[in-house]
Amino acid sequence: MSDKKEQEQQSQQISIQTDPQSASGVYSNLMMVSHRKEEFVLDFLFVQPQKSDQGQGVANLRSRVITTPEHVKRIVAALGDNIRRYEEKFGEIKVATDMPKVVH
Repeated sequence: MSDKKEQEQQSQQISIQTDPQSASGVYSNLMMVSHRKEEFVLDFLFVQPQKSDQGQGVANLRSRVITTPEHVKRIVAALGDNIRRYEEKFGEIKVATDMPKVVH
């Protein structure tokens, strides 16, 4: 892609419209990712430490995002850039060690 075309795409702005409920967002402390050729599924979950069902943790689905592989790459790049800038300003983010070890 040419630099001029890339600059034009970066300078485009969009107006975001939302309802009050969506604007408040949801809290998630766990995410599971699955995929197939055409799409990625990002499940944002909330795990309450004190809740259990027969000795197992219970996770409630808060939001599901289904998107294309190309967009997932853009998401990963944007998150990487934001994490880098966050850590430059506030210091290193420590990885949590008390979350369930879920492999999906």
